[in-house]
Amino acid sequence: MSRSLVIAPQWIGDAVMTEPLLRRLRARGERLTVGALPWVAPVYRAMPQVDEVIEFPFRHGGLQFKARRTLGKELQGRFDTAYVLPNSLKSALLPFLASIPRRVGYLGEARVGLLTHRLKNPGDKPPMVAFYSALSGESGLEQDRPQLTLPPAQVDEVLRAQGLARGAYVVMAPGAEFGPAKRWPHFGGLAALLDRPVVLLGSAKEAGLCEEIRAQAPERCRNLAGQTSLLEAFALIAGAGHVVSNDSGLMHVAAAFGVPQVALFGSSSPLHTPPLSERAQVVWLKQDPLYMPPLDCAPCFQRECPLGHFRCLKDVSPQRVKALL
Repeated sequence: MSRSLVIAPQWIGDAVMTEPLLRRLRARGERLTVGALPWVAPVYRAMPQVDEVIEFPFRHGGLQFKARRTLGKELQGRFDTAYVLPNSLKSALLPFLASIPRRVGYLGEARVGLLTHRLKNPGDKPPMVAFYSALSGESGLEQDRPQLTLPPAQVDEVLRAQGLARGAYVVMAPGAEFGPAKRWPHFGGLAALLDRPVVLLGSAKEAGLCEEIRAQAPERCRNLAGQTSLLEAFALIAGAGHVVSNDSGLMHVAAAFGVPQVALFGSSSPLHTPPLSERAQVVWLKQDPLYMPPLDCAPCFQRECPLGHFRCLKDVSPQRVKALL
């Protein structure tokens, strides 16, 4: 069995979308070790095809050459192939320093000499699952859908600790790391319309946002933002009856667990990063022929609305989303 090191992306949603690639590699007999930053590493612990997860001691920003050189020496001789999923120079540096013979990745950031097998970067914004899966060198990528798995006993343990029953509550993930142009402003209004418990999930940075939502339906909402590990959040998503989210990492997590979900898109596009699940429903006013005037500005892919109106999300009513649950 060949030994492969996979250099993971740094965002949760992107990490989820690498799962089909890893499934392909494992199916053809590669033993997989994933190297990931600590906040992304738990995603790979929900992928049974991954044999080992190494948490990188790196931070956001900076080359951190000394730390990469030290880890590279420790990894020398362990791997036959490295798959470099991010496009940055620093992500390709570690496999080079570890002297891994075969190093596969996309061209980018002047890293030609660091990779032995280089793919051309596609133009525009390609579907991300196919973008990652193409590193396998195989065809038929259009059918790939990410899948995450947790042992049922692990899910049940988390639900028991929270006093929740499978399928009897709604998870809301109101945050989006990218910025306000991806955050639907009516989660609180939706919570007030529901007759089921609502669990609010997000990072510690999103605890204040979730508290504002909880205050609009305090008898129904539980704010767990920043109070769970990522794997505990995964368990809460896996056990939910529905998930409502923006275009975010947790949206892709819900899709990979196959949970019924409503995904709200504003400044971004479901043509680029859709929730890949038959149980997902996407709301994007850009695609609504009855919405007037048409959103000619979407998708703008901006953090803030360049026109200042945020129509793409503000005009999606809580009643419209409730009808999908």
